[in-house]
Amino acid sequence: MVMKAPNFRTLDLNLLRVFDEVMTERNLTRAARTLAMTQPAVSNALNRLREAVGDKLVVRSGYGIEPTPRALSLWPAISDALRQMESSITPGDFVASEAVNTFVLAMADATAAELMPNLVEIIERDAPGVSMRVLPLTTRDPRPLLDEGQVDLAVGFFPAVLADLTAQAQQGGLAPFDHQRLYAGEYVCVMREGHPLARGPLTIKRYCDARHLLVTFSGRPFGFIDEALASLGRKRRIVLTVNQFFTAGRVVASSNLLTVLPRHFVKVTGMAHELVLRDLPFEVPPVHVDSLWHRRQGQRSDHAWLRLAVGAAAQKAFSGARSDR
Repeated sequence: MVMKAPNFRTLDLNLLRVFDEVMTERNLTRAARTLAMTQPAVSNALNRLREAVGDKLVVRSGYGIEPTPRALSLWPAISDALRQMESSITPGDFVASEAVNTFVLAMADATAAELMPNLVEIIERDAPGVSMRVLPLTTRDPRPLLDEGQVDLAVGFFPAVLADLTAQAQQGGLAPFDHQRLYAGEYVCVMREGHPLARGPLTIKRYCDARHLLVTFSGRPFGFIDEALASLGRKRRIVLTVNQFFTAGRVVASSNLLTVLPRHFVKVTGMAHELVLRDLPFEVPPVHVDSLWHRRQGQRSDHAWLRLAVGAAAQKAFSGARSDR
């Protein structure tokens, strides 16, 4: 296709909104649903924009589409301009004290146990009409949940997702998801009071020779602790996996199994008096807890309030966890 200079004066600006949604969704069907248009109408709008800018913009790839380099270069400026226009037309339309929104969050039980008491305090004080639904986080990649609108915000440890978003940004693309660092979690070895390993040095050999319980969303008996051990040429024996941190604490409190839990979580379980915390006898990468959301919601004032509230709840929780050590 021969490149030609677009005539901005005659360009239908509605085409830019279609382009922005297609780039966000990377799927024509989902874009059409969000725009309340038919898929043929979205395809027609894309064709008109292609003619205007002289580029294919997107090509089919699997079940979705892939943007061309030209589309990737255009998208950031177009998306920012549309968000600014939207904010100007509907400024500050979310009033927390009057709102009756229902927000859906996804997080693991350990995260919820630490954040939700503070978040409820914020809601009761600032937004008494707002409701929250917390769903169990069962994946390390919640992007499909956010993409399909099943949740408004996911909170957790998402290293592979953040690495993918960083790679997209380095390639000049505007990823359809955004994130915010909330706090860094410290994981410790947890065992019952009176466990044979509760006294004396916890060496890496004694640790690996023990029997272990692993908290895993997928059910795979291999986690980031096992990755750290593998890098040292070591491995441990996992005899039980569960999908909740609280369940792990309850099982460990009444058995000889070891597990690994967030240090700050133990104090809110009600089981702290039954458990012994030991530092792991090897280095593990920091575990960063982030909030993750779909970029199409990023400029909504209600969603902005939600992110601020979650961030404030996390800051209070993390400060308390540090002071209680």
